[in-house]
Amino acid sequence: MTTLRVIVDQVIAPVPGGIGRYAEELTRQLVAAAPAGCDVEAIVSAAPASDIDHLRRLLPGLAGLERLALPRRELALAWQGGMVGSAAQGMVHAPSVLAPLVKHNRFQEPGRQTVVTVHDTVPWTHPETLTTRGVHFHKAMVKRAFKHADAVVVPTHAVAAQLNEVHRFDERLRVIGGAPSGRLRVPVDADLRAERLGLPERYVLAVGTLEPRKGLADLIRAMAHPDAPKDVPLVIAGPDGWGDVDVVATAEQAGLAADRVKVLGRVDDPDLAVVYDRATVFVFPSLAEGFGLPVIEAMSLGTPVIHSDDPAVSEVASDAGVRVETNPREQYPQRLAQAVFQVVNDPLLASQLAIAGPDRARMFDWHDAALETWQLHADL
Repeated sequence: MTTLRVIVDQVIAPVPGGIGRYAEELTRQLVAAAPAGCDVEAIVSAAPASDIDHLRRLLPGLAGLERLALPRRELALAWQGGMVGSAAQGMVHAPSVLAPLVKHNRFQEPGRQTVVTVHDTVPWTHPETLTTRGVHFHKAMVKRAFKHADAVVVPTHAVAAQLNEVHRFDERLRVIGGAPSGRLRVPVDADLRAERLGLPERYVLAVGTLEPRKGLADLIRAMAHPDAPKDVPLVIAGPDGWGDVDVVATAEQAGLAADRVKVLGRVDDPDLAVVYDRATVFVFPSLAEGFGLPVIEAMSLGTPVIHSDDPAVSEVASDAGVRVETNPREQYPQRLAQAVFQVVNDPLLASQLAIAGPDRARMFDWHDAALETWQLHADL
């Protein structure tokens, strides 16, 4: 039996974010798509028993789940220093840069290989939008990947090009994108959920972790701009991140009335599907991304999308959304406001986007991503 060992620690991180969703969805499909004679094991830090049970429920069909001796933070420090223990043995797939990377030779050690996933190059292109510790860890692990990884998965060709400017991975790079979650479906009790969430009849939606690089401050300023529609409030869904992104304070400073912005916080998948589905327009103002999963999620549910001109997001959205230039930055909120006004007040444009979005979203599929990942390991 050939076993693929997947690092799933990000799934149970305090703020899983897009990488946590990526790790969960990919691992679930790796299990479902396992070739004959192959299975999947999970590797996780010294997490509480409740988290281990949660992982087993999320990822049925695992052949095993190895719980390491070190908690998450200590594990990251150990792997950054090259102290990896048994986690580096066999065929390892890391859905992030958290990976047991050490010197090895897969030709002299049949069955041993390590594949790492680098989701973006934000630590190099926009380091000011991350924590200092996060930038240091990401850069250190990518450097280790350059030395020791057999292959590196990136979500877009944009990230592949950017990463090659940092380290020449070249033929070791493989582009495998994400996809909307199979659990992101509008539930039968959508009306009750919308009422419980207090969703307005029409609204502009933003989804993402509340952190500086997501561009939410620019969107809030956009909604307060004279060019924005005055009768459509802003709804923000997503967990708190870092950087003290204070929506209420930012709205107050921008002159956006309190009744024109609503913060939902973290919501589960059924609620999120309702939030996407009922939005008048979805706006993704992020300044730097590796993929931009919420764009595809919104498109999959037929919601018109406005997005930044970040290269990776533009690649993913293709021509199925309205792209807004981020530079010059001081005029970005105004351009966002004008784009929102255009989509909200042009039924023909909104309907065209509602048709183009689902077509584009169908280009991304987790089962296909899993098959490509299995093929990558087979090629190695």
